[in-house]
Amino acid sequence: MSDQIGIPSVDLADFLSGDPQRKAQFVSDLGRAYEEIGFVALKNHRLSDDLVAQLYQEVQAFFNLPKEIKERYEIEGLGGQRGYTGFGKEHAKGRNTGDLKEFWHFGQFVEDNDPIAAEYHDNVQVKELPNFNAVGKEAYQTLEATGKDMLQALALYLNLDENYFDAYIHNGNSILRPIHYPPISDEPKDAVRAAEHGDINLITLLMGASADGLQVLNKAGEWIPVTALPGQIIVNVGDMLSRLTNNKLRSTIHRVVNPPREKWGESRFSIPFFMHPRSEMPLNCLESCIDENNPKAYSDITAGEFLEERLREIGLKN
Repeated sequence: MSDQIGIPSVDLADFLSGDPQRKAQFVSDLGRAYEEIGFVALKNHRLSDDLVAQLYQEVQAFFNLPKEIKERYEIEGLGGQRGYTGFGKEHAKGRNTGDLKEFWHFGQFVEDNDPIAAEYHDNVQVKELPNFNAVGKEAYQTLEATGKDMLQALALYLNLDENYFDAYIHNGNSILRPIHYPPISDEPKDAVRAAEHGDINLITLLMGASADGLQVLNKAGEWIPVTALPGQIIVNVGDMLSRLTNNKLRSTIHRVVNPPREKWGESRFSIPFFMHPRSEMPLNCLESCIDENNPKAYSDITAGEFLEERLREIGLKN
């Protein structure tokens, strides 16, 4: 493990190696990192450089479309769960000021006869960019496979069956979110590109952003800058996993700060994959994570109920 970028680094090839010792070390390193700071940098994550480059090319082309064309893909009544969400519409929990960003959502692709398909909206097709949806789908499914490996490792760390999460994340309500933080033209007052927040989901997988700005809050109350090195993605704990483990694994507060004034004219692009389970997954605190020193911190709730609650809190649903 390395703290070269302020957070530990792990190699997924160790977990998948077939070598019990390397696998066990990966599980231990990952679990310790998630107890300490809730973030790791991950190598050998299945995303090829070529796929990442294609995705950024398509995403930048979309956000460069005229505003009136992008707004055609903002579908009323979806709570921002598919398609386009315009600039400044989402805010962090506990804040009223909108974040300085616009974004797109790719959702789950149900390709079997799973009845859960009825819960999901269709993905929105972008007519102006013939490769946009295909490239987005490939990236979504690649990151979903990597997320499944990470959750299997965490299941082992929590002394659960290795496949504990598998059925819960099959056709889960995950979201791939390309984000554009446009150039800053006016003094932003109290608005930032993304105010301090914890993610809603189980885990988040973030491919390298196009500019610096991501910071995480460590146990000492210090903001640490995080930049993925070439060939790495960032993977962090979300609030659902923190809740399930009664805060054993840390959903660390993080933010995207505004750049120095000399870089206000530059856009920033970022593409997180928010890994969600199926709506019926119980997030009740695991018995193994409750003891005299760590009493149960949360009431029982399902993933679907928790998501609805949070979407209202961040302004995407009324």
